[in-house]
Amino acid sequence: MTDPDLTPLLLRVADALERLSPPPGEVVDLAAAEAFIWRAESERLEPVPEVNRVELGLLHGIDQVRDILLDNTRRFAQGLPANNALLWGARGMGKSSLVKAVHAAINAETNGALVLVEIHREDIPSLPRLLKLCAASGRHCLLYCDDLSFGSEDSSYKSLKAVLEGGIEGRPENVLFYATSNRRHLMPRDMIENERSTAINPAEAVEEKVSLSDRFGLWLGFHGCNQEQYLAMIEGYVEHYGLAAEAEALRRDAIEWAATRGARSGRVAWQFIQDLAGRQGKRLS
Repeated sequence: MTDPDLTPLLLRVADALERLSPPPGEVVDLAAAEAFIWRAESERLEPVPEVNRVELGLLHGIDQVRDILLDNTRRFAQGLPANNALLWGARGMGKSSLVKAVHAAINAETNGALVLVEIHREDIPSLPRLLKLCAASGRHCLLYCDDLSFGSEDSSYKSLKAVLEGGIEGRPENVLFYATSNRRHLMPRDMIENERSTAINPAEAVEEKVSLSDRFGLWLGFHGCNQEQYLAMIEGYVEHYGLAAEAEALRRDAIEWAATRGARSGRVAWQFIQDLAGRQGKRLS
């Protein structure tokens, strides 16, 4: 076969390979929005037009952790040293809401210095690629992962450990990582206990599992609220949204609502407010 005979075939092969290759990654201007979602499958940052959040002043019963996280985030926005943070503890007590509310509060102070980037739990292995995009942007990026935890067969926590503190490159100075979890050590207790019982050196096995949490400089604990804190949350919402409610009736109905749920938390308080507003025909905006 002569060279002229090969040319059409090579052109067809090149064309087929071109069609099979993924499209070039979309270049996203991180100044175009205040929040993005990381789409790992396409390695793309998707802008979020409006972040679903509540105002910082509406979060009750978490004053101490609120102030700590607010100060840490403010220092980061100012270009000063700051710590990665793990918000752990009781369900529905405002861990995720606090991260988003603090981001909004600091942006109001600094004229939009921070961009919030959410990465889903299942996309943690792609975190190094996301870090490169954030580092190249030059903006202060607050990475956020909600409900972070790992199962017994999941080894992706090792890549997160390296990214947070242990890698050669290290975490870019313009990137901070916040995560929320119901577990302080991000792993189920039975998983840690199993490692202790089956390992040749139990202490070393347990250290391997819990050392991930040590990479977070801040551990902020969230605990269940008492009845007065729960009612304060509801009263704050009622005042903020201008809902009509007689004090004694509001208290009675709110306590009954919590009793039917078997729990008191910020989430339960918000669900009660949505029910109350719906019955009054008012929108929450």
